[in-house]
Amino acid sequence: MAIFASRAPTDKVEMSVQEFSKWLMQFDYDKDGKITMEELREAVRANRQWFTTWKAKHGLKLADKNRNGVIDDYEICNLVEFAEKHLGRKIISTY
Repeated sequence: MAIFASRAPTDKVEMSVQEFSKWLMQFDYDKDGKITMEELREAVRANRQWFTTWKAKHGLKLADKNRNGVIDDYEICNLVEFAEKHLGRKIISTY
């Protein structure tokens, strides 16, 4: 079982996709550029949310389009709906 350092939630609720990606990647503990279910669970936990394992499984299922078991860099944008619903974030487009 891995023990992860606690990361305090950011006060910023509204963020761009790029800012969200940067925030999420701080939970990439093995620095492989991918978010695992456990790393996503830690992101949910950092936001003081309940049912972290269920929410992380749900988020991974939503975002992992190629079904390789991780959220790759190009799949992070698939987490926008999840972040808004389960992480209390509003992700804005910067186009």
